[in-house]
Amino acid sequence: MSIFYQDIKERSVYWFLFPIVTGTAGYLYFSHTFAEFFWRTTFINLASMLTVLLVLQTYAKLKLKTNLLAVFGLGDALLFLALCTAFPSITFVIFFAFSLLFSLILHFVLKSKMKTPSVPLAGYMSLFYLGIYLLYWTGLLTNMYSM
Repeated sequence: MSIFYQDIKERSVYWFLFPIVTGTAGYLYFSHTFAEFFWRTTFINLASMLTVLLVLQTYAKLKLKTNLLAVFGLGDALLFLALCTAFPSITFVIFFAFSLLFSLILHFVLKSKMKTPSVPLAGYMSLFYLGIYLLYWTGLLTNMYSM
């Protein structure tokens, strides 16, 4: 919730929140699976996110003629990487895609109320993942950690 609030209000997030997200989300997943499977899926998720970031960097450089950080925040990238420890690979890709869709829809709804035109992507995505965890903890979402 803190990432959401800071990103909406200040368009910046304290750096130490990302290791906290990595550790707590990773611990929750690690406690529901085997160690070898956890490390394997975390590696696959990291490779996937690094590929996404590389594609974004290439697009920004070739098409937009700028660098990645001019169009994409460092906090967004850190959240992408922090969430790599949170779920098995297939669940991770599904949640990641839906969090981006959620962020897009939420931004279209709220953009008239925003003071700056930029998208607080890390904030919107953290709100989505908070909702996912709340659904899981209330029992409305089951098998979040299984393939």
